[in-house]
Amino acid sequence: MQSKQQFCNLISRTISRAATAALAIATVFALTIVLTQSAQAQTLTVLHSFTGGGDGSTPRTGLAIDAAGNLYGTTWSGGVSKCEACGYGAVGCGTVFKLKHSGSAWVLNTLYGFTAGNDGACPQTRPALAEDGTLYGTTTAGGGNCSQLTVGCGTVFHLKPSPTAPKTALAPWSETLLHTFTGSPDGVFPEGDLTFDPSGNIYGTTFYGGNQGQCGPIGCGTVYELTPSGGGWTETILYAPPGLGPVGITPEGGVVLDKSGNAYGVFSGGGPSGAVCANGGCGTVYKLSPFGSGWTPQVLYAFTSYYGTDGSFPDSVILDPAGNLYGTTYLSDSGGTVFELAPVNGGWTFTTLHDFYMGADPDPAGPADRLLRDAAGNLYGTTAGDGHGYGNVFKLTPSSGGWTYTDLYDFTGGSDGWYPEGGVVMDAKGNLYGTTSAGGAYGYGVVWEIAP
Repeated sequence: MQSKQQFCNLISRTISRAATAALAIATVFALTIVLTQSAQAQTLTVLHSFTGGGDGSTPRTGLAIDAAGNLYGTTWSGGVSKCEACGYGAVGCGTVFKLKHSGSAWVLNTLYGFTAGNDGACPQTRPALAEDGTLYGTTTAGGGNCSQLTVGCGTVFHLKPSPTAPKTALAPWSETLLHTFTGSPDGVFPEGDLTFDPSGNIYGTTFYGGNQGQCGPIGCGTVYELTPSGGGWTETILYAPPGLGPVGITPEGGVVLDKSGNAYGVFSGGGPSGAVCANGGCGTVYKLSPFGSGWTPQVLYAFTSYYGTDGSFPDSVILDPAGNLYGTTYLSDSGGTVFELAPVNGGWTFTTLHDFYMGADPDPAGPADRLLRDAAGNLYGTTAGDGHGYGNVFKLTPSSGGWTYTDLYDFTGGSDGWYPEGGVVMDAKGNLYGTTSAGGAYGYGVVWEIAP
């Protein structure tokens, strides 16, 4: 069985904090800072700077947005409960929060604070917003009943306003556990966006766990489905890599579904043996098709090497109405890529849309989350370390014969934050919103807005 420290070393990326702050217990905060950069002619507004206290710390994923423009997100650590599950000296087990307009400012309300008990800990998934306004998500730790990790294998949860709590902006929400992971055979460390099909079934991925073959005792990861059944939820493993091989290992970023019910996603490692990367390969893009009582995996593309222009270690994919896939890789010969996979004559054609230039910087710093595609076909995303080395927000615009790259904003590592690893969402007016997992007024990350 793994120790807590082994678990933390395994699943956490080290995040340096620019400053520390005293523990705060209040659940409502309002802070607005406006920063501009003449080079990009864009305005960035810090809507909230996390204190590391009751409001949370280190938001490592992006946001969800509702029709009214309210924002929902998670923090990896922080909150009012103390625990060690999240590692790296983190205080608190993480939170789910809501940001809404209040006059000219934004007010943060902590909807739920995790305790590292059966309810889970350390969420690393943006909330999935249901049609009824309730939230679904995952935690990477906690939950108990874990065969492989003492801090728990993670959970899938549902949050809704408590029927017994006062109906005010400060009222906490109640949590219902849909599934608690056990390590083997269903997985460890669920992360990436959750996806719903028209019947209300939920699809997701775990980064580790499942089969304990060549991947060692921690396992190669799983792709799973949760189906409502008899007042509860039944889990089905759609695919669990048996070990190092051509299909890939360690699924990341969740899955997307097409109209026929096929699931698409990425494996961040593994693939053909000729690929020169760690974990026996550089990652793949895959398709899972329902067949009989099971699912059949198909590799749509296998990445080639650390230094290839196609990239390596893919993060996630999205699907457009025409059936084209768009995704990102974290590494390449420069600093990550944005790519397209188009279905052509029964096969798939791969195109690198943009290769990020990182000069002599040897550290991985490319795109780190799912892309956003608007109605005009433009793509938006964030990088972990482009720009001035603190990450940036970018836009790719389709043009005749190619794509035009626009750097919308470069983070400075100061009060505007740094390491925007969570991607973006857009409101009806074209404003972009996202998070940084570090920096800000207190060093624990921010929620930001960029106006067009």
